[in-house]
Amino acid sequence: MRIDVLTLFPGMFEPILGESIPGRAAAAGILELHAHDIRAWSQDKHRKVDDRPFGGGPGMVMMCQPLVDAVEAVERMDPRAACRVLLTPQGERLAQPRVEWLSRQPRLLMVAGHYEGIDERAIEELAPLEVSVGDFIVSGGEIPAMMLVDAVTRLLPGALGHEQSAAEDSFSRRDEEGRSLLDCPHYTRPREWRGRGVPEVLIGGDHAAIARWRHDRMLERTQQRRPDLRQRPLGGIPRPMSQTADGGQAQDAPG
Repeated sequence: MRIDVLTLFPGMFEPILGESIPGRAAAAGILELHAHDIRAWSQDKHRKVDDRPFGGGPGMVMMCQPLVDAVEAVERMDPRAACRVLLTPQGERLAQPRVEWLSRQPRLLMVAGHYEGIDERAIEELAPLEVSVGDFIVSGGEIPAMMLVDAVTRLLPGALGHEQSAAEDSFSRRDEEGRSLLDCPHYTRPREWRGRGVPEVLIGGDHAAIARWRHDRMLERTQQRRPDLRQRPLGGIPRPMSQTADGGQAQDAPG
């Protein structure tokens, strides 16, 4: 998979995503990650990409020209159709089913917004999938973009040491009705620590009993900590990928 990130701070990405699972996936050729400076497409001699908002008010707004030109130029760098993703607090709240859908796309192009926001006309022109990582505000879309890159990378074939690791994570496990579950408790050595022991079922060698215990703990923990997950399926209906740079419609992935 290729992931392009358009940002005002491309230097933020390598120190984080060059390590751990994304770093190993990139070294193995599983992931191609490219961070692009939106300022490189500014037509202003000072590389300006923002201006004051019409109607007044605090903050600055990212202008249409640099951003749209950047998106269209970066899309032409690779023949694979890019699914455009805008990290914004106004977007769909990110959940594991959406991450799974994104991981099946051949290419992602993420826009990390900044300032007060992006000129709405640019958003209308690009028609990205708008995604939020939660109901809180951070200084820009860079850290949310890193979170999404990491979440997607974990699901790419060969990215994890054990192929079942991602399938066993919280939100990836489902109950009989397809609703997401939190993970069960985990234990390792020593068998006793500060008076706390390991549940006997986990050391008894009965794999069927262990599977039942883990499933029961998932149901119990989800009901106690996230009862909202038991009330509805998590995630929304996947949207088609954005239009390609030449105006054609990219193919939606199955699932």
